[in-house]
Amino acid sequence: MIASLSAHGVKSIAAPLPLTSLPDDVAALERTLERIDGPVVLVGHAYAGAVIAGAQSAKVRSLVYVAALAPAEGETVADVFNRAEPHPMAPKLAPDSHGLIPEGAFAAAFAQLATPEEHALLAAIQRPIALQCIGVKVGRPLWLERPSWFLVAEADRMIAPDTQRFMAARVKARVRQHPVDHAPSVTAPDIVTDIILEAIRESGQSQRENG
Repeated sequence: MIASLSAHGVKSIAAPLPLTSLPDDVAALERTLERIDGPVVLVGHAYAGAVIAGAQSAKVRSLVYVAALAPAEGETVADVFNRAEPHPMAPKLAPDSHGLIPEGAFAAAFAQLATPEEHALLAAIQRPIALQCIGVKVGRPLWLERPSWFLVAEADRMIAPDTQRFMAARVKARVRQHPVDHAPSVTAPDIVTDIILEAIRESGQSQRENG
């Protein structure tokens, strides 16, 4: 997806989130934004939806949620995740004792539309996430002040599609729904790219930067 955005003249930067707590991750994102000149469209997948909404930088023009979680003020990531009954194939929200998703969950629920090679890669590159990431109440989310886009993954087995629609409606996002799994950046990168490009165009950016 980064290569696809680059082909459209969009510079992409992946913020190095430590996944130690939600405040730590927001701080890491803010440090990344400090190094960027010009306007930014923030893109968040899954838990990172809460992270991008915690940013306060004036550089941020809009938010793009990719099968993401968007808690409101006073809610936790776990609160919104648990609005619906989990898919029978989904692993528990709490990772294993080492903070990792079980390897078999990538093929069963996380990215069921991916290839076996992609499953192996996703399992190999995952990083442990602390429970403090999903149990901290969020402050005033940036989506109250910025335009947002939301890709609802209709075949998502991790975050219920109805929960995604609920959050997208509350955010007042421009909703794009597709029959993709929880990892569309891997299994349907063109769809994700198109939504990001739409957000960039409609945010009126002359200097395009995607953080």
